[in-house]
Amino acid sequence: MNHHGIDIEILQRALGILDPWIIEGVEFDEENKRFDIFLDFQKGAKFNCPSCGTEHCNIHDTRDKEWRHLDIFQYSTYLHLRTPRIECPQCNSVLQVDVPWARKFSSFTYLFESMVVLMAQDTQVSHVAKRVKENDTRIWRIIKYYIKKARKKLDFSNITAICLDETSEKKGHKYITIFADKVTGHVLYVCRGKDANTVGKFFIELLSHHGNPWKITQACCDMSAAFISGITEYLENAQIIFDKFHVTQLANKAVDEVRRLDQVKNTLLKKSRYIWLKNPENLTENQKKQLASLRSMDLKTARAYQMKLNLQHFWTIPDQETAQAYLKKWYFWLTHSRLEPMIKLAKTIKKHWDGIMNYFDFKVTNGLMEGLNSIVQTLKRSARGYRNTDNFILMIYLRCSHLKFDLPT
Repeated sequence: MNHHGIDIEILQRALGILDPWIIEGVEFDEENKRFDIFLDFQKGAKFNCPSCGTEHCNIHDTRDKEWRHLDIFQYSTYLHLRTPRIECPQCNSVLQVDVPWARKFSSFTYLFESMVVLMAQDTQVSHVAKRVKENDTRIWRIIKYYIKKARKKLDFSNITAICLDETSEKKGHKYITIFADKVTGHVLYVCRGKDANTVGKFFIELLSHHGNPWKITQACCDMSAAFISGITEYLENAQIIFDKFHVTQLANKAVDEVRRLDQVKNTLLKKSRYIWLKNPENLTENQKKQLASLRSMDLKTARAYQMKLNLQHFWTIPDQETAQAYLKKWYFWLTHSRLEPMIKLAKTIKKHWDGIMNYFDFKVTNGLMEGLNSIVQTLKRSARGYRNTDNFILMIYLRCSHLKFDLPT
């Protein structure tokens, strides 16, 4: 076979091809930018059984196989081999031997797969597929294999505090729930749905990774009845903590409802939504002037806004006793405000009082989940949604779980 002037010994060393494997020849296809390397095994070679390890098994026959390798000279490169199948007297069967450059059943070499996984950690999979000139379905298979392999090695035995939150795969479609370690911020588990069963699935996942559900003493989440039910059932020793981020979201929603009612009488409120939702320190100079002007008027929205600001002060109080007294006064204020959205907010706070007050014992917030959610939202926007939920979950693991892949180099 034509070697095209290439030093086969150097190429063999560069590819890490060792006995009993040899390079038989190479072929260039300049028109299609393709480089094919043909491998073989030395005459008389015998192989170990890939199943039981029995040594010096005789070759039964060969099957032609092809693997995509890293590009060489910017040419798409492929390895070819008439792959031996051996007769194992111990297993009493015919088995294909393992090759050192690729995993069983894969059409890619280890090095090609390593490159794909590394690229996918900060590049969209569709872009990876385009760059390596492969179908993205095949790229997803590689990513799934290595994530599954890395996750098998995870040890959850030291997990004692978690945060959980739900997010949608696309706007208004297919919810998933994310569980993260409160200490490290690493994603532990992601599953479909947002009901109580998601906590049950996490319970099983904990056990499968040497975790102990009864060691979890803190669970930080929003006020979802499903999450509360799931935590109560499956994480019996966990204190539920409702974090300030979700409570603030509820307050913002209530203020906006007041604004919507208020703008019927005052049209100046129609384009002021984001001013009331932001904290004063985050406003632009023009927005600060607009806010000051609106607050000087006798507006229900301005009253509701002040109630929201007073609730934010609640989280800065250093001890639970003072915070408890403060929140009681705040609750009384809202329930006598005659502002229905704010009265509803106060009653929601009352219903979840213990979980909110737990913040002062544990100082746990879902801040890390907000950070994770920011990454997840970026993933959604960059991919414009995923073709299926499984791929979306894979990307969250890839970007947010800090997995150790032990990739070949």
